[in-house]
Amino acid sequence: MANSIDDLKSTIQNHGGLAMQNRFNIIFTPPKLSLINLDASTLLAGLISGGGLSIKNFINDPRDISMMCKSTSMPGRQISTAEHAAHKEQHKYITGYIDEDVTCEFHVTQDFFIRNMFDNWMAQVLDSETYTVSYKVDHVADVVIQQLDKQNNPIYAVKLKNAFPTSYTGMTLSNEAADTPQTFSVTFSYDKFETLNPVAGFGSGIKSVADRIINIL
Repeated sequence: MANSIDDLKSTIQNHGGLAMQNRFNIIFTPPKLSLINLDASTLLAGLISGGGLSIKNFINDPRDISMMCKSTSMPGRQISTAEHAAHKEQHKYITGYIDEDVTCEFHVTQDFFIRNMFDNWMAQVLDSETYTVSYKVDHVADVVIQQLDKQNNPIYAVKLKNAFPTSYTGMTLSNEAADTPQTFSVTFSYDKFETLNPVAGFGSGIKSVADRIINIL
């Protein structure tokens, strides 16, 4: 007997309702050097506005990076296999896991702080002039991605361990897009992802952000 629409509704209600794509939070803790802001135009704007200069003018807040994230995804995972011939038959055996790279799309503000931050981060990974790769500990950071419920409480979370940006997209400029906000996307590689207790994941992410700021200061 086919399930009815009422059966479907009942099942969804029994499990707390449907998770919504627009309910998410992402917590970045970039390497501390990538958070340093030495952009002259940004600092000058602070002076012109009458706000003066303070330590905040020279450090990008990791929470601002999270706020500017327009979209992202929970990582996918695949069990990798290889074939082995035995008794004239092909058999597959397990070779390990393959975790998908994660891409985040970001809004761009007029001071371009987030684009500059990722430029700095990628320069820490690989020097564009000497092609020297930095020590891993100096260019990786954990990224926490949370699914939220309708009350913005975390209900599922993953941590990307030792993540770093591998690419970002270009940005479209067009005379026909007068009211279209600027965005660009960043792709991250990482060692592995692990599922977190949602609340613990939130606490872990906040602690990492706080540690980064304290280390800079």
